[in-house]
Amino acid sequence: MDEVLLRSLTPSVLTVLVRRGADFAAAEDAVQDALVEALRVWPDAPSPGSRPHTSREDPIRDAKGWLVTVAWRKFLDATRADAARRRREDRVEEEPAPGPAPAVDDTLQLYFLCAHPSLTPASAVALTLRAVGGLTTRQIAEAYLVPEATMAQRISRAKRTVSGVRFDRPGDVATVLRVLYLVFNEGYSGDVDLAAEAIRLTRQLAAAIDHPEVAGLLALMLLHHARRAARTAPDGSLVPLAEQDRGRWDTALITEGVGILQTALARDRLGEFQAQAAIAALHADAPTAEETDWVQIVEWYDELTRLTDNPVVRLNRAVAVGEADGPRAGLAALATLDASLPRHAAVAAYLHERDGDLATAARLYAEAAHKAPNLAERDHLTRQAARLNTRRHQ
Repeated sequence: MDEVLLRSLTPSVLTVLVRRGADFAAAEDAVQDALVEALRVWPDAPSPGSRPHTSREDPIRDAKGWLVTVAWRKFLDATRADAARRRREDRVEEEPAPGPAPAVDDTLQLYFLCAHPSLTPASAVALTLRAVGGLTTRQIAEAYLVPEATMAQRISRAKRTVSGVRFDRPGDVATVLRVLYLVFNEGYSGDVDLAAEAIRLTRQLAAAIDHPEVAGLLALMLLHHARRAARTAPDGSLVPLAEQDRGRWDTALITEGVGILQTALARDRLGEFQAQAAIAALHADAPTAEETDWVQIVEWYDELTRLTDNPVVRLNRAVAVGEADGPRAGLAALATLDASLPRHAAVAAYLHERDGDLATAARLYAEAAHKAPNLAERDHLTRQAARLNTRRHQ
């Protein structure tokens, strides 16, 4: 049976159980048990057309209905075994007859629940991947490079935290988008492509809600993902944007992302993800690095600064100013920022190199390498420092 189909059905099946009265933690466990049962039973199910369909529970005919029925039975079995059996006996009598699942789709509410403000960002990400994405605890643990038992505890705590939250309360779209962006930025690890998974979940969210910032995030993800193949060399080393082979960029993803962004911007409800996507689109539109419209990129960073006043945005703006107005203008913009910001030393090194101060640039590249958050970035910055030191002594 297609695992992608199972994962796509997970959130809607889960929301049906919650609507019927199951608490979130118990419902999620029951759905996972139903998925295991589906993997066991469905590979032997006949393909469509091989015989007349007579059973209303035929998983091939109505996969969602089958999963709902099995998950609900799993939930009831667990309920019967619970110490509070007598208080829940009514639910046993109310078991719905097998058949097509109801058309109501509460997937959007499930997104809100998994990104509930009471959860830490790490817990919200894990719960979203488990309940909405349909990933196993093992897959999520491998993706985040933590032991499976640690991830299981994190997910269990998150489920307990949101178990009492009602489904009929409006959620915060901005919080959901931040969680999805956190997933996207994890990239790829283990056997799960988290960037692709984040895009899939954001597409699903965009189908459930008409919101320009959801479209903006989807466009941003597509435009960044389009450059993925060109970001690393065959030896695994990082390739800076200016040095990437643009022929390796995915033009189909760029076209789709730009189209989604243009539609969102036309609604005149600008948000931070739309502004970030606009910057990514300008990079994607440039045939070469030299032809990048840095003046317009600075203008978009100004918009983004007004929307968020985020110091990391100001750091990136300093780079853009350095490209548009010269390295000294970029260094002046950088001087207003806290030097402890992540990647501050790397930006300063780049701007000093462009200004011709190779000694300072080499020192700052080495400093930035020491503070790098990952091995690939550290190696790249170390090579930059070595390159400049070699040039200075030639």
